[in-house]
Amino acid sequence: MDPVQATLADEVREQVRRRRIDPQVEADAVRQLAIDVVAEHDKRSLTGAVRSLDEPDRIVGGIVADVAGFGPLQAFLDDPTVEEVWINEPDRVFVARDGKHELTSVILTAAQVRELVERMLSSSGRRLDVSQPFVDAMLPGGHRLHVVLEGISRGFSAVNIRKFVARAHSLDDLVTLGTIDATAARFLRASVVAGLNVVVSGGTQAGKTTLLNCLAAAIPGSQRLLTVEEVFELQCGRHPDWVALQSRQAGLEGTGEVDLRMLVKEALRMRPSRIVVGEVRSAECLDMLLALNAGLPGMASVHASSARQALTKLCTLPLLAGANITSDFVVPTVATSVDLVVHTSIDHAGRRAVQEVAAVTGRVENGLIETETVFKREGGTLRRGHGRPARRDAFERVGIDLDDVLVPEEDPGWAP
Repeated sequence: MDPVQATLADEVREQVRRRRIDPQVEADAVRQLAIDVVAEHDKRSLTGAVRSLDEPDRIVGGIVADVAGFGPLQAFLDDPTVEEVWINEPDRVFVARDGKHELTSVILTAAQVRELVERMLSSSGRRLDVSQPFVDAMLPGGHRLHVVLEGISRGFSAVNIRKFVARAHSLDDLVTLGTIDATAARFLRASVVAGLNVVVSGGTQAGKTTLLNCLAAAIPGSQRLLTVEEVFELQCGRHPDWVALQSRQAGLEGTGEVDLRMLVKEALRMRPSRIVVGEVRSAECLDMLLALNAGLPGMASVHASSARQALTKLCTLPLLAGANITSDFVVPTVATSVDLVVHTSIDHAGRRAVQEVAAVTGRVENGLIETETVFKREGGTLRRGHGRPARRDAFERVGIDLDDVLVPEEDPGWAP
């Protein structure tokens, strides 16, 4: 940072402390202080007491970023084209745009990285220390922070800030972006309204959370929605009856932890009409399956390389819940609890697209869950397969004709 800007930032910081301004909450007040301090500096420069500033507006922005924001990283957080920011080493700061990685010109010091992490965590209620060397937290702007402490990561703390760049809020938006075809979007919207249980699968940065958000947007407003996550990421603010729950770390005494298993159980006591689990990673999969099996409609996302692998993972994760949980119980439970698997991916050019929509028939053959392809991407187009959801009655109960939804044969996207 320029020495003059650093001096002015210290002056603003002192006034913030003196006036008891919360910089995270009152950013506008911080900006006004910065404008006043820079203006006063310009007045003094007319007498020759200090040197004049070449770009006062840039200086003001830098001071606000340093005092109320996240310093040199703030510009990336404000840039809508940046999807993710990460720090491998203080002098190696990367960003991702359109799914592609770029090394930036930003050079930090180890002390700056530590100070930035502390500032980011200050409003989250989460901690990072030797006993807790990993942390997931949400930043004030809704971005997700992940930090690995030095000692676990080699040389320096590793920092990732995943921005939730919400380019889509509904299935129609995904159609506009080319992520999904109109026919498949219409079918998925009808499936959500009918109360089918949907699992979204894909790799890292494949667009699972965005797709899950868009599916949740199709939930009727008359129904009560409960979302369960490790860190708040789902954006269902348009739903009139929505409660969001997130997990909590253990305190310094090793007590007070709230994990996803506990949250799923608590959500069931809150009169939900729907439940959405942000991402299934561990034993909470068992509690989710039991809820779905009991007739509560729900959705979830899972890391997987295909729709088939997603089902395999859903059959494996519940085994982590205890030695008394066996595949003989889990596999048929998955087969009768999950109705659809929607698999999405990101290609080498950074384009995200739904690759497959598979229907679970409910049948198990030799330990394998049978599926049928409803839609599959071929030549850049989601083409209609021969599969259809097993629960036709669910569509009939809400007045939806499944045959009409699943495109007549004369449609060019239909594959005989």
